[in-house]
Amino acid sequence: MLRLPDPYDEDVRRCREILRAGSKSFHAASLFLPARVRGPASVLYAFCRVADDAVDLVSPKHAPEAIARMRERLGKIYAGEPNDTPVDRALSVVVRRYALPRAIPEAMLDGFEWDVEGRRYADMESLQGYCARVAATVGVMMTLLMGRREPGVLARACDLGVAMQLTNICRDVGEDARNGRVYLPADWLAEAGVDAEALLRAPSFSAPLGAVIERTLKEADRLYARSADGVAMLPRDCRMAIRAATLLYSNIGEEVRRRGGDSVTSRAVVPGARKLVLLARAFGARFSADREPKGGDDPALPAVQFLLDAVSAGGVG
Repeated sequence: MLRLPDPYDEDVRRCREILRAGSKSFHAASLFLPARVRGPASVLYAFCRVADDAVDLVSPKHAPEAIARMRERLGKIYAGEPNDTPVDRALSVVVRRYALPRAIPEAMLDGFEWDVEGRRYADMESLQGYCARVAATVGVMMTLLMGRREPGVLARACDLGVAMQLTNICRDVGEDARNGRVYLPADWLAEAGVDAEALLRAPSFSAPLGAVIERTLKEADRLYARSADGVAMLPRDCRMAIRAATLLYSNIGEEVRRRGGDSVTSRAVVPGARKLVLLARAFGARFSADREPKGGDDPALPAVQFLLDAVSAGGVG
């Protein structure tokens, strides 16, 4: 009997084409995921890519309208009436199949909105609130796709997402300043004697700025260390991909350190040879011992608790 093509499978294939063109790093990293996770993860990241482009590729004046349109699209996806696009149709299947609460992708759009508003962050806790929205949201949804919903496991996934975003912020200080944005905690900048407005007017590196970047990297290091238990509690066939991502991102921070903390003059990139070494190390995660999904003794960051609560509440609406 002839088996007709599954429309969802075709939509997933189209999502992977989007990522192959616009998110090469994720497309390559996804090859380390088991097939059962790779498909829905590609759908999730394709939606993130589409949402990000919808906001970034319009003028700042029209960005709020773009975010409003993405919220409308998300509403249709969760109503089971998606727009007639491969990404929207496939995500409508994924959110129900894996019970992804709507509050989580909505929070991601909140983070995009905060970028458009040009928000500054008074301290590390408020910066973690931003990281929760633009990065920990993805970590939570990926963990749900892998079949883990325990609060302890999700808390560690959030640690990893926040750590990765802090690393991004440290890598992109110069690029962000040239785009009119400062993400480093305002109180840490003030304590170091760094004038944020002067940094925006004429982005340049200084030892005090480097000290704030190093302080932020240390917070990322702390969260990378906390996230390690969470990786060990994932399904065995998912560990290599997440361990690889952890090693690659944390080494971006190490590359910033090798440059004396200067992420204004140039952008830190992990050399290809070192990436291969890190991927070889990640391969060992496939054989790490199983652990009970308890998540250790560390509570979730206060800034991400609302994401865990959304999962605990159940449902997708």
